[in-house]
Amino acid sequence: GYTKVLSTCTNLQHMSRKNIQSNQKVNIGEKIIFTYDVIWKQSDVAWSSRWDVYLNENHLVPAQVHWYSISNSIFVVLFLSLLVISVLVRNLKRDIAGYNAILADEEEDDDVDESGWKLVHADVFRPPTTMPMLYCVLVGSGSQLTVSTLVTIGLAAIGFVNPSRRGSMMNATLVWFMLCGILAGYVSSRLYKAFRGRAWQLCTVCTAILFPGFLFSVFLFFNTVLAFYHSSGSAPFLDIIILAAMWCCVSIPLVFVGAFFGYKAEAISFPTVTSTIARAIPEPQLLLNPKLCIAMAGVVPFAAAYVELFFIMSSLWMDQYYYVFGFTLAVFVILLISCAELTVLLVYYQLVNENHRWW
Repeated sequence: GYTKVLSTCTNLQHMSRKNIQSNQKVNIGEKIIFTYDVIWKQSDVAWSSRWDVYLNENHLVPAQVHWYSISNSIFVVLFLSLLVISVLVRNLKRDIAGYNAILADEEEDDDVDESGWKLVHADVFRPPTTMPMLYCVLVGSGSQLTVSTLVTIGLAAIGFVNPSRRGSMMNATLVWFMLCGILAGYVSSRLYKAFRGRAWQLCTVCTAILFPGFLFSVFLFFNTVLAFYHSSGSAPFLDIIILAAMWCCVSIPLVFVGAFFGYKAEAISFPTVTSTIARAIPEPQLLLNPKLCIAMAGVVPFAAAYVELFFIMSSLWMDQYYYVFGFTLAVFVILLISCAELTVLLVYYQLVNENHRWW
């Protein structure tokens, strides 16, 4: 290194701005030597809390905002719960009471006027005619994604996964997603067996490859773009090979293991007998059109989670730390509940409209 003592700064005292008396003139072609010094000061902050100043960002976002998000989500769930209760308790109780009253009268037994969901009791569990295998694959992959996300957020909420440990969140997400591959294979195989499917090998292969392969392709595309622009955010080639090896050697075999147990288990038994001939589906009303219901179904769950989703997106795109995983866990559970309740409502109204192709 350099041994010559610099005239602009010495090792005897700390250099501060008030000690600078004049600007340094730099000639063309002259080399500039940059130096720095460090002053160690005693701090009252505990070692375990050293990252708090960066995590809470000096309380830039107060906790009341997250409580507002929780309150908003709870109100959405309460609204859906009241709606479900009103439908199930009022409408179903009235329909079932009237239906049983007519059946109790033997003289009017032949003149029963059935309508709505009672007409499709022999078709409601009819296997889907359009791509039943794809439906089973998506349900299996959805269960894998849901459970792995719930476990990862739960571990982060109790402190096992912390943003201060670089890469711990990503590692936990990948590990649990791979381990939940056994759940994806089990769910898809059980459902495909209930549909009386025959190509169970193809169903298992699609469950193991379709959704993870799509995610890996998207990741590979963006990583290639980052590497092309020489970005430091691109993953090294060795890490991509390791990720592919984990997918092929861990995730895919676990999916086949889950599918093996799923096909060995007893088939799902339905409470009603499916008729031989499918019932004709009447023309749906505009508001009960399945395509419109599918398009609008995501609005209510989004309203239950949009505030917390805003903070998560801000942490991803604006280089901010996100650490309130307790709020995230609560919002995610509320999101699952709202999705389940909304599904019950949509399926009920589809059956009322005599549309037995609800899945």
